[in-house]
Amino acid sequence: MKNYTYAPKGVCSKKIDFEIDDEGKMHNLRFLGGCNGNLKAIGLLLEGADAKNAADILRGNDCGGRGTSCADQLARAIDEMVS
Repeated sequence: MKNYTYAPKGVCSKKIDFEIDDEGKMHNLRFLGGCNGNLKAIGLLLEGADAKNAADILRGNDCGGRGTSCADQLARAIDEMVS
């Protein structure tokens, strides 16, 4: 399993940590900062999910007109780390 850390930009969270196993499944997703309850829920929902599929679903999600969100930043992290 590979560990990844990403520094999101333009959102409240300051760090995203996650792991991807050899089958491309996500594990142990954690956000530092941001909307704690919502981001914990995203982590629970994505446990064991296909990382590329998760990125496809989350990409482009907007928060408060920022043009990005913590979910969108996760998609960007997956794109950058897995591609």
